[in-house]
Amino acid sequence: MRTIPATWTEADAWLAVLHQRGHLHRAETGTDGTRTVQRGRHSRPWTLHHPVLALDWIEDLVRDVEQRDTETRR
Repeated sequence: MRTIPATWTEADAWLAVLHQRGHLHRAETGTDGTRTVQRGRHSRPWTLHHPVLALDWIEDLVRDVEQRDTETRR
C-alpha cells in the first residue's frame, strides 16, 4: 500500500523509461497538464488526467510486458 500520493514526476519517470525501452510509442504532456500516451504506432491514444490514473495505466502496461517476456522465454 502506498504511503505517499502519486505525482506527475513519478508517472513521467515511468513513461520515459517505458518509451526508452521501446514499450511505449509516444508520451506527451498536454497544455492542460494531462498526458497523452500511445502504446504502438497504430494503437489508440489515451489521455491520462491524473497521476493516479497514469500509474494505473503504467501498471497495466508493465504487467503486459512482463507476461509477454515470460511467454517468450518458455
